[in-house]
Amino acid sequence: MSEFLQFLISGLTNGAIYALIALGFTIIYNTTEVINFAQGEFVMLGAMFMATFWGKLNWPLPLAFLAAVGLTAMVGILVERLAIYPARHADTITLIIITIGVSILLKGLAMFLWGKDSLPVPPFLGQEPFHLLSITLVPQSILVLATSILAVIGLETFFKRSIYGKAMRACSTNPLAARLIGIRVEPLVLFSFALSSGLSALAGAVIAPITFATYDMGTILGLKGFAAAVLGGLNSSTGAVVGGFILGILESLAAGFISSAYKDAVAFVLLLLMLFLRPQGLLGLKEIKKL
Repeated sequence: MSEFLQFLISGLTNGAIYALIALGFTIIYNTTEVINFAQGEFVMLGAMFMATFWGKLNWPLPLAFLAAVGLTAMVGILVERLAIYPARHADTITLIIITIGVSILLKGLAMFLWGKDSLPVPPFLGQEPFHLLSITLVPQSILVLATSILAVIGLETFFKRSIYGKAMRACSTNPLAARLIGIRVEPLVLFSFALSSGLSALAGAVIAPITFATYDMGTILGLKGFAAAVLGGLNSSTGAVVGGFILGILESLAAGFISSAYKDAVAFVLLLLMLFLRPQGLLGLKEIKKL
């Protein structure tokens, strides 16, 4: 039982990160119907900026954190303006290919700027673990989980209570109707890229002290975030969160009770099963279109 609880805590921590990345996928998909495969590179940029500002330059933690998230959000804006917006009238497959190209470009630029070596990031709250019953808890892991939960709550509040959040939901439901009632869709698409890249940077910044920061860390994290989004439902933000936690827990249990060699395989097995059995995801809605 103690081992199970330990694996469960580890799974919740990983699941919180996958949930944030999956939310980034759903935000852009609901606004543009594009799957942004550069999402994992925003996680990498958040970690790299955190390693630079907090690890190397010794900036105050709040300032380093805000700078890492803010700069990555600016990169997301540049990606939308320079890569997505000029091709906005292209078909969906073309836009997805563009995001793959952006992912390769960002990874190459990160390797050029920071090198191939892993960059250590000091823990935010110290390294001394503490014990709760039979579970060993690391302060940084608790911070990761708490930060993710607060971010999810804040995002849900934004979408349901703020005028801009409601406008984004309207655009995701019916862009033409949103335009007819006076909502400007293009600025909201730009904002969705900034918001999704900022969320991914948030994930990268808080996990950097645990995993270290490397130029290629975003690839596998982005794919797992996509698997979590598909598992929960690409058109459901709640589903993205649920999918992230389910994936994190199953991945941790598989690594603990079977073998760590199967850890990464869990995400892709779940992805394939969901695409075959329930393409809309656990909480996603089927789209009914008139042919």
